[in-house]
Amino acid sequence: MDKMLVISGNVLNGTVATSGAKNAALPILFSTLLAEGEHTFDNVPLLKDIDSTADLLKSLGCETVRGQGDSQHTLKIKVSKLKTFEAHYDLVRKMRASILCLGPMLAKYGEATVSLPGGCAIGTRPIDLHLDAMKALGAEIELRDGYVFAKAKKLQGGTVLFEKTTVGGTENLLMAAVLASGVTTIENAAKEPEIVDLANYLNKMGAKIVGQGTSVIKITGVEKLTPARHSIMPDRIEAGTLLIAGAITGGDVTVTKCQPHDLDALIMKMREAGFKIDITEDTMRVHPLKTWKAVDIITAPHPLFPTDLQAQFMALMTIAEGTSVITETVFENRFMHVNELMRLGADITPKTQVAVVRGKPKALSGAPVMATDLRASASLVLAGLVAKGSTEVSRIYHLDRGYENLEGKLVSLGAQVQRMH
Repeated sequence: MDKMLVISGNVLNGTVATSGAKNAALPILFSTLLAEGEHTFDNVPLLKDIDSTADLLKSLGCETVRGQGDSQHTLKIKVSKLKTFEAHYDLVRKMRASILCLGPMLAKYGEATVSLPGGCAIGTRPIDLHLDAMKALGAEIELRDGYVFAKAKKLQGGTVLFEKTTVGGTENLLMAAVLASGVTTIENAAKEPEIVDLANYLNKMGAKIVGQGTSVIKITGVEKLTPARHSIMPDRIEAGTLLIAGAITGGDVTVTKCQPHDLDALIMKMREAGFKIDITEDTMRVHPLKTWKAVDIITAPHPLFPTDLQAQFMALMTIAEGTSVITETVFENRFMHVNELMRLGADITPKTQVAVVRGKPKALSGAPVMATDLRASASLVLAGLVAKGSTEVSRIYHLDRGYENLEGKLVSLGAQVQRMH
């Protein structure tokens, strides 16, 4: 199993580009099930989760072709009549996002059998909100033998109020509603930029969606959609991670091919800590800073501080001056990186939803640590960049699910990072 060896001592400097967003690509790839023909996507990241999605689409009867060489970030999906409406457990268990094939198959074909997703390291993440939304449009849902059996003659538009904001639930409902009869209104919809990207692609296919990016989205159902071409938005979480990597080493790093306005909450908190950050329409630059002050964060749905950057920000706070309070409101188990950061010498007191981080410049020293989830693995690599000596991060297959060639990007900025088999 691969490990990552991180040797500290180097200040990161230079320019690095952001890859396409995993969390935008996954629902968009599943949306192809709504329209037969050839869909073409650019800026698709090279990630395990993208491969898992392609495998699931292939199992349903689609063809997927990834470009070679300079075109490796282009992915074509050819959709013909599906040979099965079942998303099998063996494929779904690898990736929770597989549940996103439910809405499109139900809308287009009137049936879907989808394995219940497995547990998730960072929390329960139940799919009951997805299922309630499908029922609100007239679907009959039955749970048995570890599967969701869904049927509907023709989905009917209606008003769905999510009692809790759900990104996946909003995405699944969006895809189901585009072919439903009449108008569907989603209230308390998630506002994440990735939902806007999905809605933009659905509209390119001929859907009628307005309000994406706000808490109320209106979808007027259409008879038919046709494939289109679309470039996946940049990954805001990767962009934020790279910006923090520059900051934690006291470096001068410019992140390109990003959308800084998607990261307003992070930029505000880094400026509060003392960092000078310049932004343009599609770049962010962090200037060198020797010491910075501790600041508090509270994670919450977009546009507030993203839970997916909490672990990386905590690494930054371990060597800040002063004490920061980090409050996690989105996932109940999102502090599993705390014990590993403590192995590197961080002074953190974790409670259920709050971690008190007593920052101390030059406090960290290298040690073997273990990644527990995708974002935790990134935070350990960032801490390794400044932990005296060398840090060995094991179980980095988590990292490969959401970061394309992170070690290559860090090395290009001057870091000493290498993958070990």
